[in-house]
Amino acid sequence: MTIFGFVRKNMFRKKLRAILMLAATFIAFLIFGVLMAFFNAFNSGTENAAADRMVVVNKINFTQTMPFAYFNRVKAIEGVELAGHANWFGGYYQDPKNQIPVFAVSPEEYLDLYPEWIIEDEVRDAFLSDRTALLIGADLALRLGIEVGTQIPMFSNIYSHKDGGNSWSFNVVGLIEGRDKDTPTANVIFHYDYFNETITFGQDNIGWMVVRTASPDLNDVVAERIDTQFANSQAETKTSSEKAFNKAFIAQLGNITLIVGLVVGAAFLTILMIVGNTMVMSIRERTKEIGVLKTLGFSSPRILRMVLAESLLLSFVGGLLGMGVATLIVAVMSVLLQGFIPGMAVGADVFLQALGIMFILGLITGLPPALTAMRLPIVKALSRG
Repeated sequence: MTIFGFVRKNMFRKKLRAILMLAATFIAFLIFGVLMAFFNAFNSGTENAAADRMVVVNKINFTQTMPFAYFNRVKAIEGVELAGHANWFGGYYQDPKNQIPVFAVSPEEYLDLYPEWIIEDEVRDAFLSDRTALLIGADLALRLGIEVGTQIPMFSNIYSHKDGGNSWSFNVVGLIEGRDKDTPTANVIFHYDYFNETITFGQDNIGWMVVRTASPDLNDVVAERIDTQFANSQAETKTSSEKAFNKAFIAQLGNITLIVGLVVGAAFLTILMIVGNTMVMSIRERTKEIGVLKTLGFSSPRILRMVLAESLLLSFVGGLLGMGVATLIVAVMSVLLQGFIPGMAVGADVFLQALGIMFILGLITGLPPALTAMRLPIVKALSRG
């Protein structure tokens, strides 16, 4: 019998116990894989942020608006290469459950600000020439079943239309494609002018401005110039990098990093105690067998390696099964939530982290009983009943 076969048989000598330990490890890595996929997806906006893009919001909170007049003043500030503005529409399609990010924007500037969006020239022209035109992210269009060339109603849970009701009619003129698979395409944009002339309140206000600076090195200087411009005004501003703004926006949902850390940490701590205690019990049950192996010529280091290999095998089998199922679950969820949480996947970096944790988990749970087995004197081992 090979050493691997010997280790495997020892691990499954009590099948129910082995299955329960594998199940515990499986669940821990299943949780890890799914949560890390969500964590990476939520943080993809910060990773994809452009270094030369900044966001200007109301200093009180980004949900508070600013006068439209601010826009022209920001464009004139030295160091500002391009500026656009946007308003949160609070949109949904057909059913209030279909909440989607819909923005009323300054059309031409906004498209120029995001070169990572791939938009055909004819689509761009159609969008700019029609005040009721709408562009929708490719992933979102697929999820909602919206086709280019159709006219659709879009509802707002914030604003009401001056003609009555809370729906706006739009012509879907094209899709927003991402430059690569990590570029989010889950948003909808339409003309600010159409929005501004049809709402019943809040006219001539903007939600935030996006600014592209002449160089990322000028970001701090430009931010200070913008905020100084509106100091002590009716709506003071706060200017930050796009990455910082995205992080602040995500923080509104809660501290995702802390939540993931606490859940995963609790799961692994529980597994550590369960598997570690079970491994110690398993070695105690085999004390006499270890004595026999040493009598037959098995060296102490070899005994240590065999016990440690058993713990590592347990960790890797349960862990790989958990990560495999997590990958399948995330793949299904990414299809169901297509456009809502873009970029959700169990990537190679998550797998590498998981493999490292499997190795550490196997060492921590296996090393104490392995050292005990290695140091156990033959006479003492054989004398135990």
